[in-house]
Amino acid sequence: MARFFRLAAAAALVASFVSGPAAALTLKPFKDELFAYGPVLEEKDGGDWSVIDYQEMRDINGRDDVPERRVKRAYVSLGVKRQQANETLQLGGRSLDVFRAGQADGAAFTVIFIHGRGGDRRLGANDYSFGGNFNRLKNLAVENGGVYYAPSARSFDMDGVGDIAALIAESARRSPGRPIVLSCASMGSFLCWGVTRNAEAVSHLAGMMIMGGATDPNFLKSAAFKARLPMFFSHGSADKTYAATDQAELYRQLKARNYPTRFVLFETGSHGTPVRMTDWRAALNWIMMRSS
Repeated sequence: MARFFRLAAAAALVASFVSGPAAALTLKPFKDELFAYGPVLEEKDGGDWSVIDYQEMRDINGRDDVPERRVKRAYVSLGVKRQQANETLQLGGRSLDVFRAGQADGAAFTVIFIHGRGGDRRLGANDYSFGGNFNRLKNLAVENGGVYYAPSARSFDMDGVGDIAALIAESARRSPGRPIVLSCASMGSFLCWGVTRNAEAVSHLAGMMIMGGATDPNFLKSAAFKARLPMFFSHGSADKTYAATDQAELYRQLKARNYPTRFVLFETGSHGTPVRMTDWRAALNWIMMRSS
């Protein structure tokens, strides 16, 4: 009997190493064949730099029933709607309207998406726009025991940064010790960059995604840089709002310092292309592997 308990204890110890906090979370596939990147035109830095072939006729007209408005039915799975809600959270004495998919408490991971100027939480909740990419994100969260938030940013200044930092803190409180990924598109990137200067918020994050966003020339002075927070960038080469070359230069500066970073460039892609084409599962798994 004593030998049995010794063996059981050993087995439990082995299991703790396999499934404990140090083990990297890997999201299960979900419609990967539909959302995988197109042909790779260029790759370097061990795959951390990739230039992806993007073609409007194939990636918009061939994917949507109504171009840029309604993706074909094969790209969406609507059962996830049973586990989503619009909520108003009270955080730090301020209210924040959010869309949520998945259970808020005890989530295996959290993803927060911040829209750009003129948007609100509805953008990140829309199942059919952006090629169904947000529907896939919702399903990835729910199917893997995570939670996804799309808040309505009330401003893109320090008050807005405070709102997002408060949401990060609330997510950490509800799911302690679990990874949180902050993703920002377009002007929403101002909030991501602001959060990089908040050491407490950074301490809760597993990584950050900037999709078609602005570049922060002072990032190397931030708390996030000091913490070596993994940074994932995606951009369209023909973006006329924020130049892809600026983001590429920041990537090169980080890579020269052996910093955990990845850059996906969609050749001929415009400002909205990264939100449509970024492979959420690939990006999140890359971050999880580097934050474990």
